Amino acid sequence: MYILLTDHLRCPRCGPEHGLVLLGERIEARRVLDGVLGCANCREQYPVRGGWADLRGGSTAPRDPEAGGPSASPHDPGAGGPTERPAPEAVVRLAAQLGVRVGPGFVLVAGVGAELAAGVAGLVEGLEVVAVGVELAGRGEVPGVSRLAVGRVLPLAPGSMRAVALRGDGGGIALEEAARVVGPLGRLVVDDAGPTVLERLGRAGFEVLARDGAEVVAVRR
Repeated sequence: MYILLTDHLRCPRCGPEHGLVLLGERIEARRVLDGVLGCANCREQYPVRGGWADLRGGSTAPRDPEAGGPSASPHDPGAGGPTERPAPEAVVRLAAQLGVRVGPGFVLVAGVGAELAAGVAGLVEGLEVVAVGVELAGRGEVPGVSRLAVGRVLPLAPGSMRAVALRGDGGGIALEEAARVVGPLGRLVVDDAGPTVLERLGRAGFEVLARDGAEVVAVRR
C-alpha cells in the first residue's frame, strides 16, 4: 500500500471526519508492507499485512440494492494467488474510461476491474490504483497498486479519488458511496448498471458521458 494513500483513509466505523493513523512496522520504497491503521476516536485498529489493508471492521451503511453479492466476507490472507493476466485491450479500455491521463493521483477499481489494476497503473505515469477486493489479500505487492478490503462504507475521504470504476457487482459498494469519493470533474464507471442507475447518478451530481448497454461512464458536474 502506497504510504501517501494513508492521508486519505478514514475510519469505516466513525465516518469521513475521522482519519486513520499509521503505525508502520515494515515500509519499503514508500510502500507499507506491514503495520496497523488506528482510529484515535473509537480506538479500532485495522491491520496491514503483506501490503494488503483490511478496512472492513464496523461498517454499517446499507449495501447497494443493485449489487449482486455481499459487500465483503471473511478471507484467509494466505489463500490468494496470481490469476491469468488480463487482455491488453481490457486494460486500455478501463484506463480510457477512467479518463486519467497523467498522475499523480488515485483511482479506485472494485469488482472485476480490480484484476486490471496493475495494467492500468503501468499505463499512466504517477497514478496509484486502489484495488478493492478480499481476494487480493494473498497477492504480492505491486508498484502503483494499493490493495484494500472494505465493507459497506468506503474508508476514504470525500473527493479523494480522481475516478472510480465499479466492475461486475462492484464489490458490493453502493453507487452513492462510490460517488462520494470522486473528486471534481472525476469519472464514475459502472459496469453492470441497473434500471435506476441513471437517476441515482443524476442525484449524486453526475452527468452521463457514454453508455454501452449496461455500462455507463459519468462525470461529476
